[in-house]
Amino acid sequence: MTFFGFPELNVTSPYLAKRGISFTFTGKSTVMLDTMTGRVTSPEPYLGITMMVHLVKSQYLANLWRLQQETTTLLGDCVVRPDASTLQPYGFVNMAITSAGSPADFSGADADFPVEIEGTYLINAALYL
Repeated sequence: MTFFGFPELNVTSPYLAKRGISFTFTGKSTVMLDTMTGRVTSPEPYLGITMMVHLVKSQYLANLWRLQQETTTLLGDCVVRPDASTLQPYGFVNMAITSAGSPADFSGADADFPVEIEGTYLINAALYL
């Protein structure tokens, strides 16, 4: 995961706990609008994105994310490269930290430092051609 405005927060595989990076899209790519006799399609220009980044809490990068949350949660644009070479990287805009280090387990049994990030995934580019 690469951040253009905050390269010190870039995450590569050695910094990830077992659960790695996952994300979920929120919203619909196309909304179906009911009419009197059928339905009309209305393509949406974006989807919301909620991403979980599971860092290893014993590495310094986890603390950098905590300090970033304490300084400013606004991160800007980022690129996430999937674990399969057949999938192209995802580009996200207006990313922001919504939670860093929560839930916190300091029992010594869990290496995870979860970071939740939300933002926007631009879709339906053909709308603007």
